[in-house]
Amino acid sequence: MNGLAEAAASFALTRWVSRKSRADFDRWQAGALRHFLDSDLPRAPFYGKAPANLADLPVTDKALVMARFKDFNIHGLTAAQAWAALARDGRAGALTVGASTGTSGNRGLFVISEAEKYRWLGTILAKAAPDLVWRGMRVAVILPQNTGLYDSARTSHLIKLAFFDLTKGPESWRGALEAFDPTVVIAPPKILRHFANEGFRLRPKRVFSAAETLDPVDRPVIENFFRLPLDQIYMATEGLFAVTCRQGGLHLAEDSVFFEFEPAGEGLVTPLVTAFRRRTQIMARYRMNDVLRLSKEPCRCGSPLRCVDEIVGRMDDAFRFTSPDGPILVTPDVLRNAVLKADRRIDDFRLFQTGPESIELRLPPTLPDDAAVAAHQAVRALVEIRKAAATITLVRASLPLETGRKLRRVECRLELAR
Repeated sequence: MNGLAEAAASFALTRWVSRKSRADFDRWQAGALRHFLDSDLPRAPFYGKAPANLADLPVTDKALVMARFKDFNIHGLTAAQAWAALARDGRAGALTVGASTGTSGNRGLFVISEAEKYRWLGTILAKAAPDLVWRGMRVAVILPQNTGLYDSARTSHLIKLAFFDLTKGPESWRGALEAFDPTVVIAPPKILRHFANEGFRLRPKRVFSAAETLDPVDRPVIENFFRLPLDQIYMATEGLFAVTCRQGGLHLAEDSVFFEFEPAGEGLVTPLVTAFRRRTQIMARYRMNDVLRLSKEPCRCGSPLRCVDEIVGRMDDAFRFTSPDGPILVTPDVLRNAVLKADRRIDDFRLFQTGPESIELRLPPTLPDDAAVAAHQAVRALVEIRKAAATITLVRASLPLETGRKLRRVECRLELAR
């Protein structure tokens, strides 16, 4: 099967599965997962044989996969070989190598085959823009680095794709982006907000937030500027995990990933993912660092795929304190809401845990003093309610657009303090 045929088959499968009932979908998924465990997973040296049940497999994470990279891919490609390929053109023979941007300072590698690359293309088109495909699409992808994933889109006459390097700064490619006149824009929310603030001349039919946590404070600014609902693509080095449907539901990609969930406190969960349609680099019971709030209701679009109400952030960015009652963990959404709800005039901030008992709140100097004081008091009140031992320092400083790293308004910097 050639690349475009692979993409078309994946597109059709994704659309077909989305029309099943949940009971029928569960049966289909169980069969696909069983086939993966019996036929694909044993080809990776780390596993070697099929388990009786998924739960019999060990839980893995980024540190383990990077330490034993060659044991998780069926071609025995080492991490050193993969990094060398990435430094050249991202190719290791017939394979494509990519890497994460390293939100937490620890970059992860992935390796995929040509067939998987086109399968990914068909899947994301079926989820993100099935109604636009046949009319032709101009897709602008604005991310810190290009990966071979997007190359597959350039082989289709129905899709024109342009990549804009975020690290070079919007001023270096604004003219080219506006001339491209994209019908679909995929970018981090901080860049979409920058487009709004600077009045970029764009008129897309679909706008997707990707690569960073979408904070509630950014959504209305972006939607008002584009006069469109802001959708999301939840994707990481480990795969494609969720895409917003046309009814606004952020659906988990359960048609290619089996999700298990570990409780993270306060109704939140962290996922363990098994990518049962990946056959080159095996991803089974892989612990993600993300914190999610799952929806309790099915989406009105009728899809059997479960929805996520919110991608809260990363477990790494939960603040950790001591208290008379023992260790305390405060998740990013609670911290974020404390600042934003303090005063409606607050539309940007940074909140860092800089030490075991120290927090820094940064607010722009243009924010009125009474709003800054209210935010400072709100964070202090949150800490006191939790009986945590911590000092909150208020800093008035500009918050410039940073294109060299992901925006993390709430960030735990305890590792940096050690």
